[in-house]
Amino acid sequence: MTEKVFKIASLTCSFNRKEKTVAFIKSMFEQALPEAFKLDIYLLDDNSSDGTADYVRANFPAVKVVDGTGSLYWAGGMRKVWNYAVSQDDYDFFLLLNDDVKLMPDALARLFEAYAKSDQPANILLGTVLYMDGKSISYGGWKRLNRYNSNVEIVVPDENTLIDCEVANANVMLVDKNTVARIGILYKGYTHGLADFDYTLRAVANGVKVSVAPGYYGYCDFDHGKNWLPASIPLKKRVQYLYSPTGLAYKEYLEYIWRHFPYAYPGKFLKLWLKTLFPQFYDTFKTRHY
Repeated sequence: MTEKVFKIASLTCSFNRKEKTVAFIKSMFEQALPEAFKLDIYLLDDNSSDGTADYVRANFPAVKVVDGTGSLYWAGGMRKVWNYAVSQDDYDFFLLLNDDVKLMPDALARLFEAYAKSDQPANILLGTVLYMDGKSISYGGWKRLNRYNSNVEIVVPDENTLIDCEVANANVMLVDKNTVARIGILYKGYTHGLADFDYTLRAVANGVKVSVAPGYYGYCDFDHGKNWLPASIPLKKRVQYLYSPTGLAYKEYLEYIWRHFPYAYPGKFLKLWLKTLFPQFYDTFKTRHY
């Protein structure tokens, strides 16, 4: 009897950070998977001006490079590359990765070993990543603090068992085909951020098991900083930042809150304007809440 081959599509976006993208790709080619797994690497390059796409095509011909328009941002780029991968083959898994992650050499093998521990029909599995110095967690899975607002706390992975979570960063996120059949891919309402959080919340609401895998899987610095501008920046620019997809993404953020945390909507609406109009007072809220 022929052994089933499990097909994996890894999905990543890049934009003008060739050095990090190349380091990520090199860490992908260092991965050793069991023979039963076949990995295809897809990279959506959103019209980078630093030559990322040409460099990857020339030096990593096995990588399937998809060209973006230059205005897709993260969520738009991931939707495009995910849809493209779906059109190319019948994949069993989709592996969402950020191109600034440097994977540990055994990351993917351990991730699939962890996946095998779940007996649920549909699963999303999160690989927790550390800051580049290896001292603390930068991205991973999150637990809601209560059902009335969007505040979350990071899940510290166990060394041996899966831990349930509800919200997750897609820096290292494994999604099986049953999940895609149940809820589709990333929601089209987000331009840049929030799409991964929305996806895992939708998954949980639709009976998909979302778990943090044991241990750690790579390195990636949290580089977003404060998500508001200081009072020293002119008000006009602060308002532009309020509406920018790489800023506070006003309309999209409020839609996210309304979809998942409707009780928190009035407070979140007020905080967005407080950040914008009176940022000096908002400095008291310096926790990583979403």
